[in-house]
Amino acid sequence: MFSGAQISLYPMCDDFVGVILRALSAMDPYRPNFRIETDDISTLIVGPPEQLFPAMRDLFASAAASGVHCVLSATVSRGCPGEPDDPICTPISGSSHDLSLAQRIGVARANVDSAKKLGQEVAAQFSLYPLGEGHHMDEIYGCIDFLKTSGVFDKSKNFCTKLRGDSGPVFATLSEAFLRFGAPQGHVALYLTVSANSPSPC
Repeated sequence: MFSGAQISLYPMCDDFVGVILRALSAMDPYRPNFRIETDDISTLIVGPPEQLFPAMRDLFASAAASGVHCVLSATVSRGCPGEPDDPICTPISGSSHDLSLAQRIGVARANVDSAKKLGQEVAAQFSLYPLGEGHHMDEIYGCIDFLKTSGVFDKSKNFCTKLRGDSGPVFATLSEAFLRFGAPQGHVALYLTVSANSPSPC
């Protein structure tokens, strides 16, 4: 399986380069497990699926700790049939996809409940796409049921769901949505925007 994310970080300040460069050190613990490629548009991180969101969380929380308005945009994917299998993407923990949908919702809730709070408030909106054949709407509705009891659900919007709360539980919720829903070997994509320190929160 291939899993990774294309991410772009946008600090809204004159010293945006400094904010980004200082935040990059938060990725250091993950670097041994990732292949990282950067160009002038985005950074690709390829590696174990359960480490993608913790890495994005730590990068974003570090940038947001500067106090400036920061936005993270990401496209996250696992199981894309157009990408070759890569041993670096082997999950570190066991899969829960042999469980029923209800059981997977329970695992996801428990993992979010145990997520450490980091003291950085964020807002996020995302869309989950379990692709391919099968009962993808059952997976989407199951994910929505999980989100509504996650503790960070804010509201449903056209084409996406909005979350709000501490960055720890918010990114844990995003990770669980990505890991627990969709066919185990199927293609799942997630589109994400996260914001912190916005001058116009609502």
